[in-house]
Amino acid sequence: MRRAEKPVPDISSPSGWVLSIAAAFLVGMAKTGFGGLGIFSVLLLAEVFPARESTGVLLPMMIFGDVLGVAFYRRHASWSDLLRLIPPAAAGIVLGWWIMPRIPDAAFRDFLGWLIIVLMALTLLQRRFPGMAKDAAHYPAVGVLAGVATGVTTMVANAAGAITAFYFLARRMDKMTFVGTTAWFYLVINLIKVPFSTHLGLINASSLTFDAMMLPAIVLGALSGRWLLHLVPQRLFEAVTIALAILAAVRLVGVS
Repeated sequence: MRRAEKPVPDISSPSGWVLSIAAAFLVGMAKTGFGGLGIFSVLLLAEVFPARESTGVLLPMMIFGDVLGVAFYRRHASWSDLLRLIPPAAAGIVLGWWIMPRIPDAAFRDFLGWLIIVLMALTLLQRRFPGMAKDAAHYPAVGVLAGVATGVTTMVANAAGAITAFYFLARRMDKMTFVGTTAWFYLVINLIKVPFSTHLGLINASSLTFDAMMLPAIVLGALSGRWLLHLVPQRLFEAVTIALAILAAVRLVGVS
């Protein structure tokens, strides 16, 4: 199985550092209440690194953000939903690990962009027909399917937030329970992904050194997200986030 090249940032490019710091800041915000921003971290790092290698750079940042999210919202979680979703998600991670090196390098950027567009369409569908999601969530098979899809998508692209949001919202969680359950879920799932990403060569000493430099931006983003969670109207924020994510994904697909 081919190992990826070491993802080393272009330190001669100020714009690369700006985009990386912005991505780290958004990771922190996404993990403390504004999950829709997580997709931008994926997109921004794909502008700095090769798309495949960017997933290995992002994963340790996300884990650090997950730790902060759990620290803030550890008491707000639905453990029954976590136990229902984590096992199939773990199976999906294994499937994603098998699929990832089989996607040609030249096609990975387009694949990532189209995947994000599909996930945003899923989010829009949930907003437009909320009753459909609530009805579907009563069927155990839907939880299994959501878990596997989450595992595959998060392993391949670190971009499964739309799937878990679709499922958790369908379970009629209030805002705080949603944030707490999501934080615990992704902490566990992202830790499971580490050995698989390391095996693929996507996490290494170079990428971890770079991640360490991004930690202050993640902390600042987490504190900002926690502060803003109670101030910003959620529906308006999500609508703007979805629109911008779709535009960014279209750009990702359109750039060779």
